[in-house]
Amino acid sequence: MYHEGNRHLQDRFDSRRIADRLVEVLHRTTFSDEDREFIESRAMFFLATSDSAGWPDCSYKGGHPGFVRVIDPGTLAFPSYDGNGMFKSLGNVMQNPRVGLLFMDFERPRRLRVNGSASIDFEDPLRSSFAGAQLVVRVRAAHIFPNCPRYIHRMSLESISEYAPEPGHDPPVPAWKQMDSFKDYLPRPD
Repeated sequence: MYHEGNRHLQDRFDSRRIADRLVEVLHRTTFSDEDREFIESRAMFFLATSDSAGWPDCSYKGGHPGFVRVIDPGTLAFPSYDGNGMFKSLGNVMQNPRVGLLFMDFERPRRLRVNGSASIDFEDPLRSSFAGAQLVVRVRAAHIFPNCPRYIHRMSLESISEYAPEPGHDPPVPAWKQMDSFKDYLPRPD
């Protein structure tokens, strides 16, 4: 769980004992029922990836609660929806499968980290079960652990984005796709 950089700072600030105890008590490699319930109740998460040279990228992923699913004790899956076409995160996954996911509850401060290896299968059988999915990303968990919520600002969800796919709903075309600067460069289905 820790490398020499972590250990150096833990030793400098006398936190090695508590860091080791946190792993001993909280770290796991399979999802608990509570983890599953929490993850599947979230309408968003943050996804950290890096390319083959180690350059990081962090993106926001959002949808209706349940758009991320724990599909077995050590694996979760989520859809990739239409975006800006840059494929920064998923392009990184194709070069370096190591990812970090951060699930947050801003109303009752809580957070859960999931680090693992991601894979993309363009023919994933789950794709048809996610409305609006271009593809499905599966993450095999290596490290699952909660974090202290004390610095989480309390906020509440005002509404789910009208662009979030769901069965029976055709999201509107985003304004940026109608701008003269971009409309002639969109993929054919757009």
